[in-house]
Parts: sequence; C-alpha cells; structure tokens
Amino acid sequence: MSGPPVRMRLLLARHGESVWNAEKRFQGHTDIALSARGRAQAEALGRALRGYKVAAAYVSPFRRARETAALALRESGVAPTVIEELRELSLGAWEGCTVEEIRAQAGDPYRAWLRAPHDCPPPGGEPLPVVSERVRAALERIGAQHAKDEDVLIVSHGGVISVYACHLLGCSFNQLWRLRVDNASLTVVRPPRLVSLNDTAHLTGDLIPAHLQRGAIAARSEATP
Repeated sequence: MSGPPVRMRLLLARHGESVWNAEKRFQGHTDIALSARGRAQAEALGRALRGYKVAAAYVSPFRRARETAALALRESGVAPTVIEELRELSLGAWEGCTVEEIRAQAGDPYRAWLRAPHDCPPPGGEPLPVVSERVRAALERIGAQHAKDEDVLIVSHGGVISVYACHLLGCSFNQLWRLRVDNASLTVVRPPRLVSLNDTAHLTGDLIPAHLQRGAIAARSEATP
C-alpha cells in the first residue's frame, strides 16, 4: 500500500526584530532595517533551518526581510530570490506612528483594529482580501516551480504569514491577530495543510519573544519562596 502523497514543504519565516518593532512603531510598507537583536534572531533562525533541506528561498523586497534571509542562509549556499508580492501589507496613515499614538486617537482605533482588522482597517491601508490574493498567487507560483519533496523557505512578514494562515484555516480575516506570528518565528505548511504556526523554540535568552519573557519572569517570581 502506498503512503500519503508527499507535498512540498513551505517554511514561512517572519523577519527578525526591526528598529521600529523595538519602538512599537507601525511599519507596513516603510522599509526599516533590523535591530541588533533582530540580527541575532536571524542568525538563530539560520541554526534552526539546519534541520531542513532548504532547496530554494524567496524573500520580501523590504530590507528587514532581506537582511534576515541573508543572515539565516549565510552558511547554506542558497541565494534568496526577491518576490514583490511577499511584501508586508500597507498600514496607510498609521505608518511611522507608535501604538500609543494610535491608541490616543478618538475611539481608540488600534483596539478596534485588533478586534476586527478586516472591518476596521487603518485609513488608507491595504484591504486584507487584496493582500491574501497576491500572497496566495505568489506562493502558488513558487510551489509550481519545485519538486514535491523539497523544502522552500519564504522570508516575509507577520501580516503576510497571518493572512495566509487564515486562508489555510478557513477563518475570517477578523481573526487575523489571534494568530500570533513573532519575529524570526517559523511556520510550516504542506499546502493546503498548516503543520505548525509560530515556532520560536530556536530563540533563547534575550531573543525570546517579549510576551514569553514576561511569562517566564512571572513563573520564576511565583516559584521564589
């Protein structure tokens, strides 16, 4: 009896922490470099990728993604190809603003956006269905170019990976921000199946996502007599 069909494996990596991520500032289409911490996260991602056989890599045109790909693939010999459609979604008028600045606006539009990003987008932001269409088209085109037993790395953005995960799970785009995708995380897909989401096991010490660091500190505090 033959086993289940072998499908190409997509390794979806979010870029490492950028300077504006560290400042809690909205980026979207604004082209921002990695922070020192983000570069270290990208190197840790590279170590995690040694467990895969990466045959090819594709990357968003934005600097934070290209820097992450270059650091993660430095010892692999794989040269990433820039794909325009893998760019982050535009956040319109919010780009360059901090979270607190948007929270301070009348009615707290940031809170509304977190709860229902499809229904309450930033002014001038890119509609989520449009993002989904371009991302799915790019990934389908990439998939058609590779053998079914290959691992293909995609270095992109939190919004891009979350939108694609919503598509795979069949959930509303209003659920988007319930799917956590941390800096330098790895999400694995065998289309059309989501295998794992937001794996950050390769990030240790100061590179661990902030929300996990807070949880670890709280746990240590509770354990202290």
